[in-house]
Amino acid sequence: MLLQVENVQKKYKDFALDCSLQVKEGCVTGLIGANGAGKSTLFKAILSLIKIDGGSIEILGKDLKKQTISDKEDIGVVLAENTFSCMLTVKDIISIMAVMYKGFDKERFAKKCEKYQLPLDKQLKEFSTGMKAKLKLLIAMSYDAKLLLLDEPTVGLDSVIRSELLDEMREFMNKEGRAILISSHISSDLEGLCDDFYFIQNGKIVLHDDTDVLLSEYATLKVSKEQYEKIDKEYVLYRKEENFGYLLLTKEKQFYMENYRDLVVEKGSIDDLMLLMTKGEVI
Repeated sequence: MLLQVENVQKKYKDFALDCSLQVKEGCVTGLIGANGAGKSTLFKAILSLIKIDGGSIEILGKDLKKQTISDKEDIGVVLAENTFSCMLTVKDIISIMAVMYKGFDKERFAKKCEKYQLPLDKQLKEFSTGMKAKLKLLIAMSYDAKLLLLDEPTVGLDSVIRSELLDEMREFMNKEGRAILISSHISSDLEGLCDDFYFIQNGKIVLHDDTDVLLSEYATLKVSKEQYEKIDKEYVLYRKEENFGYLLLTKEKQFYMENYRDLVVEKGSIDDLMLLMTKGEVI
C-alpha cells in the first residue's frame, strides 16, 4: 500500500473532514467531489500542510510523522497554488531541482519541456494557464517519485491540454511500484485513467468502487412519478426530482432491466454518479 489514510479528521468552524482511503501500488485512484467537498483539505492533510485532529496517515508504509526529507523525494505533488515564484524561468527551476532532488533527470526534463513548447528562458509570469499546468506536472514527475499526489491538475484547461496531461500520467504508470492519487471535479476525464474512485461529499467518503464496477453495474433510471410508486426501491441509492418525474441511481442495473422492461435504464457515467450523489437525496 503506497498510501493509507485512516479516519483522518480535521475540524473547522463550518466544515469537518472525516475520511479513510487507500492507494495501492500499480493503481491510479481518483478522488471525486464537488468544489468544497474536502478534496484539497485531504491533500493538505496528507502533505502535512495542515495539522489533523485525529486519525493516521501512512505513505510508502511509513507513518507521516516519521517521514524524512529523503522519504519525501518519493512523492511528487501538484497543487492548485504555484510551486515556484513567477519571476523564475524554467532554467532557474532546473538548477533548483538539481540541488533539491538526487533523482532529478535534467536531460529528460528539458526534453519534456521542449516537447510541450515550454520556453526555458521565459519567466513563469509570461506562461499561460495551460503552460503552467504542464510545467507543474512535469516537475512532479522529474525525479522518479513513486507516488504522485495531484490535486485538480486539469482544472481550467481545455480538452487538448487535459488529454496531454493524462497521457503523461499514463506514461508515469508504465514503471512498476508507482501509484497516483488524483482529485478532480471533471470526472469524465478520469474514467479511462483511474482504477478506482472515491466520492467525497461534505468531508466524508460516501462511495468507493472499482471503475469497471461503476461503469458496468451502476445505472440511472428515468421514471415518471407513477412508475416510481410501483417499482421496487430496494436497490435505488439516490433520487433527484426532474420535470419528467425522477432520476434514480442504482448499482443493480440488471435487476431493473430484467424486471421493469418499460423503464428507461441508461449506463451510468462517473459524472452521472457525482450529479446524483451531490444534487440528489438518499433513498
